[in-house]
Amino acid sequence: MSATTATGTIRALSSGSRTFASFAQRNYRYYFAGALVSNTGTWMQRTSQDWLVLTQLTNHSTSALGIVSALQFLAMPFLAPLAGAVTDRFPKRKLLLVTQTLLGLTTLMLWALVASGTVELWHVYLFAFVQGIVASFDNPARQAFVSEMVPDALISNAVGLNSMSFNAARLIGPGIAGLLIAAFGVAPGMLINTVSFLAMILALVSMNAHHLHPAAPRRGRGSAREGLAYIAHRPDLIMVMVMVFMLGTFGINYQITNAAMATRVFHRGPAGYGMLGTIMSVGTLAAALIAARRRRPRLSTLVIGMTGFTLSTIASALAPSYLSFAILLIPAGLFGIVTMTCANSMVQMGTEASKRGRVMAVYMAIVMGGTPVGAPIIGWVGDVLGPRQMVLVGPLATGLTTLGVLGFLMVHRGLRVRLERGWPPHLHVWTSEELEAAQQSAEPGR
Repeated sequence: MSATTATGTIRALSSGSRTFASFAQRNYRYYFAGALVSNTGTWMQRTSQDWLVLTQLTNHSTSALGIVSALQFLAMPFLAPLAGAVTDRFPKRKLLLVTQTLLGLTTLMLWALVASGTVELWHVYLFAFVQGIVASFDNPARQAFVSEMVPDALISNAVGLNSMSFNAARLIGPGIAGLLIAAFGVAPGMLINTVSFLAMILALVSMNAHHLHPAAPRRGRGSAREGLAYIAHRPDLIMVMVMVFMLGTFGINYQITNAAMATRVFHRGPAGYGMLGTIMSVGTLAAALIAARRRRPRLSTLVIGMTGFTLSTIASALAPSYLSFAILLIPAGLFGIVTMTCANSMVQMGTEASKRGRVMAVYMAIVMGGTPVGAPIIGWVGDVLGPRQMVLVGPLATGLTTLGVLGFLMVHRGLRVRLERGWPPHLHVWTSEELEAAQQSAEPGR
């Protein structure tokens, strides 16, 4: 498809549905296209790297996979205040050009070790840690950059479309990687990922800087501490971050759980493992489309997402066959991504623009920084108790968290929950403040 045709298609979509409203912004269209290519490469890399560790560098050790995941995110919680301050102080587009280039170079070096046949497990550990350091700055910059490409009214839509890009790539990448591994080994998928970073770099370079609307850069000392202090005085943000911490730390560990279930429970090869990621992406892509259509995130969406993830993941852990396990990954992925995108939008839209970079740095550190805790635990449970018990750790954590949050809101914020029967059923969740505001707006003369 030519660039002109693709642009025309995107414009038609954006004019025809609010789902694609952010595509009306030229800079965002470039960003979306670059991210789609780069994310596809990232999923190919993850699938290839997992297979390398699981079958070539270890004897199907889920603990080793857990260590790799932990090292990828180990630096994030420690660097989050600094990364947020850097994101708010420097132009985000230039910062992203630096981080994307560094990430591309590190993947190139790892590919060279794999292609030459000299790679060892400690190499994978080392590059996972280094990439995690770079990602500590890349992630908050990417999250905060959304608000510079689109107007405030489209932030929620753009966050949903970002998730759609990520999960569309998840639909494509693992399946292609599995086929490449079966035919040629793990090296080709890693090389494609290296090349895919060029798409994101090209998109950033091609943007019109005059059409961006950045917040005024923050100067001076203490800016990192200000971000933490801001969050400390926002119980609504803290509540959201607690929920996504438990989901990200113990729930969304498919990199480990799918690999163990595919190889040790259902005895599948690389194509079967890659296909699990592709099938699950049907649900995550649908979730991203749902998120893109929502104008404003709601508390009820978080509750429904966490509950749905808990129930569907329990069912997947008990699945009797490969096919049933794969099918149950669809609702699990859908509810997980609904929760994540809703939480992301709530944090971004509820934060002052001048502090958004620092708050998003803390948010990303909480979402991903729990992995150094959760991934080794998940991997250890898989080695000691078995893959099915490993999968059950996630819904146990998210289920208890959901009950705890609901109990807290009922006691301290007058939470009210009502389920409307019918199809589809609707769950309504209000705090006392929201209910009072709705009643006041409904009064005559207001």
